[in-house]
Amino acid sequence: MACPVFFFDNIQSVAFSIGPLAVHWYGLMYLGGFLGGWWLGNLRLRQGRLPVNAEAFSDLAFYCMLGVIAGGRIWYMLSYISPDWIVHDPLALFRVWDGGMSFHGGLLGVLVAGWWWSRRHTIHFFDTIDFVAPLVPIGLGLGRIGNFINGELWGKYTDGNWGVIYPRALESLGKSVAELQRMFVAGQLNHEARHPSELYEFALEGVVMFCALWIFSRKPRPRYAVSGLFALLYGVFRFAVEFVRLPDPQLGYLAWGWLTMGQLQSVPLIVVGVVLLWMSRRAPTLVPVKAAA
Repeated sequence: MACPVFFFDNIQSVAFSIGPLAVHWYGLMYLGGFLGGWWLGNLRLRQGRLPVNAEAFSDLAFYCMLGVIAGGRIWYMLSYISPDWIVHDPLALFRVWDGGMSFHGGLLGVLVAGWWWSRRHTIHFFDTIDFVAPLVPIGLGLGRIGNFINGELWGKYTDGNWGVIYPRALESLGKSVAELQRMFVAGQLNHEARHPSELYEFALEGVVMFCALWIFSRKPRPRYAVSGLFALLYGVFRFAVEFVRLPDPQLGYLAWGWLTMGQLQSVPLIVVGVVLLWMSRRAPTLVPVKAAA
């Protein structure tokens, strides 16, 4: 009998090794996101979208990179993990290759970095954030691919033929990966197929958000508009996908048998997005230098 399940997620998390150093796909996804954002940021800079030189933008990119890593990891460890790690395993904070990064924390880190940089260069904070916002979905999308490679953040059960078998979700069976692979081929694990929620988020938070924000920001927009659209889209997409994604096991559902931490933290983004779009109706527009010339 043909197996209706689409994929058995057993991708090796280590991309390659250099001596004792193991380079993980998860880290490479983050590197790709930073490099992609830096390249597209320079493209927007040459279009006159931010009144600074390349050196100043490189500083901004570096600060944002630090904000993503520090903010994302610290927020995850404080929001999703029992605080016991602070005493018993403080080095867990630095093991980012094991997964465990919070978008909401990374966003806060970027906002702090953007505020610091904007203050130094006497640029309106939201002119900076409007410039950065279209660059973020690249890292978001690649990060979700990293989650899929790690076989983490899987979804609920599904009968669809796009379902995925996650070996890490079947550890309670006490089977080796090779045994699970044979069971998968024989069609014995069809009932264990789950929604590949990481790929849903890659499509929405990565591809759709990038296309929408990049096209929207090609034309000069009033201050707050691009940032508002970013916050609104991410909040709505994340809130929706959480309905088919399992909550973090250490937290479970927070209320009503369906509310997750991801949804709770996404509601403020939706509200902020609507408010910023409303504020943009009467806000000035930063005209690109080339367009003004």
